[in-house]
Formats: sequence, structure tokens, C-alpha cells
Amino acid sequence: MTTQLTRPAPTGPTAVASRRSPARRPRRRPNLYRSLNTVLVAVIVVVQVYPLLWLFLTSVRTEHDFTTGNPFALPGSFTLENYARAFATGNLGLNILNSFIVTMGANILIVLLGMMAAYAIQVLGFRLSRLVRGLFLIGIIVPVQIALVPLFIDYSSVNLLDTYQSMIIPLAGFALPMSVYLFSSFFEYIPRETYEAASLDGAGPYRIFGQITFPLSVNTIVTVVLVNSIFIWNDFIFANTFVLSDGLKTIPLGLQNYIGAMGKVDWTATFAAVCVTITPLLLVFLVLNKAMRYGLESGATKG
Repeated sequence: MTTQLTRPAPTGPTAVASRRSPARRPRRRPNLYRSLNTVLVAVIVVVQVYPLLWLFLTSVRTEHDFTTGNPFALPGSFTLENYARAFATGNLGLNILNSFIVTMGANILIVLLGMMAAYAIQVLGFRLSRLVRGLFLIGIIVPVQIALVPLFIDYSSVNLLDTYQSMIIPLAGFALPMSVYLFSSFFEYIPRETYEAASLDGAGPYRIFGQITFPLSVNTIVTVVLVNSIFIWNDFIFANTFVLSDGLKTIPLGLQNYIGAMGKVDWTATFAAVCVTITPLLLVFLVLNKAMRYGLESGATKG
């Protein structure tokens, strides 16, 4: 038979004090870095949100209230007539449709060509793959302005001026370097054992690309599309250079219709038109924000 020895409970003033007063936790000192970070984030939010809020409030002000009062003050009266005038003054619906076609066409080319190029460079690999990737990255620093005159001459010789292709091709071409970089960085993050196991099962490069690489790259695809859609949707240089007819004008060109004689601008209708045109991008960003953030963290920061 075994007996268990127990330590006697402490008695005396020490035991009474320990039962009455619990141990005090040390107070956390305010973290200066966290406070500065919070202030910085608040400032960034205000800087980003205030122009959008001011734009929306101005779009519902009457023209007399905007021209005679303080343009940065709160509106004295609200009206939706500006939106009706925005659609009546210019071809806003047609401009939105043209921008949508150009944006979708360019993004399809960017995703397909960028994924295939990054797959060949990073996954398949070849002798000069690093050199080819470096040449793609050099394209990031090439300004678009140097291609306007050569492209205009080439388009005029092959009858591509005043077409959707004249805008889609250069927009996709100048966005390819960043797309290749994002996709190749993400493909480097995928374990090589995944591709080796698929190869042992008899899968070829096309099957691996379609059944493994493409499904795993959904978040990176969303990131590439959203990042490029901002610049394509707001593109003015290529559209202004290669578009000659009113039927193919995109949103940036269509906003010029609100400038009247002698440079008079219908500001309230213009702000209403801008609100209509930026709403699709804002909704897409709000819906796909998490996927874009994950794609940037898992792909763009690797490699």
C-alpha cells in the first residue's frame, strides 16, 4: 500500500494575502508603432473616400447650387436630373458598352498569354528561360507613348484604325510584362511534387496546365484582371489616338461630350456620368477584394 504525501497548505499572513489580492498584471504600454499605423490608415481612408463622397454629392446637386455656392460645401438641394441629362447629352450607354468590350477583350488576352508564357518559363523551363523572363520584366519600364506613332502607321497600313482591335492589342501587350511576373511568381510557389506526380500519372504539359495550373491560379487571375482593368477602363491615350468615330468611343473619350461651346462644362452632369462609370469597378472590387488580396499575398510576394 502506497501513501501519497501532500504538501500542507501555507498558513499565516502570506496565505491570507495571496487569497485576498490576486496577482496584478502589468499594464500594457501604448505601442507607438501601432498608434502611428492606425493614424496613417485613417488618413489614407479619408483621402481615398472623401473624393468619392464629394463626387457623389456633387452629382445630385442642382446646377445653380453648384455654380453659385461653395462647390465643396454640402448640397443645399438634391436632384436626379443630372443623371438623366448625363445620358441625354452624350452616348453614355454606348461608351460604357465600348469600354466593357475593350476591357474584357484585353483581359482575356492578358490572362491567356500571360499564363501560358509564365507556364513555359517557370514550370516547363528551358535553357534561356531566365533571360526571357528578364526581357518581359524590362517591358514594365517601357512607356506607352513611344509606340503611338509606329502603331498608328502599322494600323493604317493594315486597316485596323477605328476598330476594337486597335485598342485591345496595345493594351494587352503593355500589360503582359506585369502579368507574366505575377503568374510566374505564383507558379514558383506551387510545389514541384505536384507536377511530378501528375507527370508520373501520364499527364502531358497541356493536361497539367488545364487541370492543375489553371484551377490553382484562380486568385492570381482575379488579381491580374482587377489590376489591369483599372488602367484599361480609364485608358485615354490609345482610344484617343486610334478611334476616329463616335460609335467606338470609350468612357474617357465620351466624357468630352459634356464640354459645350466656348469650353463651357456641364459639371453636374459630368459628375453624374463619372459616378455611373466608376460604379461597376467599385462593385467588382468590393466583391472580389478578398480574392485579389490573397492573390497578391500568395503570388506577387513570392519568388
